[in-house]
Amino acid sequence: MDYKLLLNSAEALMKDEPNTLSLLSNAAAFINDHIVDLNWVGFYLYQDGKLTLGPFQGKVACNLILPGKGVVGTGFLKKETIVVDNVHLIDNHIACDANSMSEVVIPIMNQDACFAIFDLDAPIEKRFDTALVDFLQHFARLIEKNIDFNKGLI
Repeated sequence: MDYKLLLNSAEALMKDEPNTLSLLSNAAAFINDHIVDLNWVGFYLYQDGKLTLGPFQGKVACNLILPGKGVVGTGFLKKETIVVDNVHLIDNHIACDANSMSEVVIPIMNQDACFAIFDLDAPIEKRFDTALVDFLQHFARLIEKNIDFNKGLI
């Protein structure tokens, strides 16, 4: 997979989008369309002390996650990427889809504050290798670069 070409395409998609909700919606759809072996791609947005379900592609999802709960909440508190090869081995895992086997979460940062968590699930173990995680982190940085954090979601 040519991740550099995908990043260039993603940047062109995002660069002129003034609406954060639209940008995140297209970002989830873009990854879902271009990365195989995923069963959920989306965002949890931080607001009022909790992470609330944002734009996504996949089955119905958990709509509220507290900081520190599950992989999403832990990634939020630590403000770091977390890769889980087998979610069934994580005591703190929140199972929204029983078919999910592996997961990666990446914080979307607004300066030093975590604005959202970019969450991806896969129906196979060890789906998120180093090259894919590196690409997804660069993709997250593109999102940060193109969001106008002063405007809100719409």
